[in-house]
Amino acid sequence: MKKCYLGLLIACMAMVTFYCDLMSGKMIELKHYPIDDLKGLAPQTVGEYLNNVSSSGKIEFDKSVSSDGKGSIKIIINNATKINLFETGKIDIENARLVYQAKVKTEEISGQVYLEMWCVVNGQSYFSRGLKKILTGTVDWTTLETPFLFKKGETPDNIKLGLVINATGTVWVDDIRLLKEPLE
Repeated sequence: MKKCYLGLLIACMAMVTFYCDLMSGKMIELKHYPIDDLKGLAPQTVGEYLNNVSSSGKIEFDKSVSSDGKGSIKIIINNATKINLFETGKIDIENARLVYQAKVKTEEISGQVYLEMWCVVNGQSYFSRGLKKILTGTVDWTTLETPFLFKKGETPDNIKLGLVINATGTVWVDDIRLLKEPLE
């Protein structure tokens, strides 16, 4: 019972910190993908995984498991893989820190799960991996994130929000956000 209250307290504190940053003007939400269905998911992800379930795994919408009660993306993985979840297209973000954030839950993961973001600037692709917080085994909803810094004059033509699963098992993803924090 004490663990439940402690977990709830930690989750509430994280939410308050996030919203205080948003309200103080430090963090600006650029995109929000609440995951209420599979609409908007990167087309190659849907085609590659829904039509090729036997070799890599399976992606589906899961109404019953969710961090916000509205559903999540459920990924059942048979082989280690990288999944491109969403693409943003051009975003005005120069001279700022971009943060890709998602809530992730795992079950019986035999290896590692973490976020990966690819930023295309002037035709060149650069990546950021959220290696500070890696999930393995069975873990309840956890907020993962990975940052990317854009200098003055740098604006991405496209941003790909992905997930690396170097494992087998099941992963759920929900409440994906793209946040901007101006550099001072």
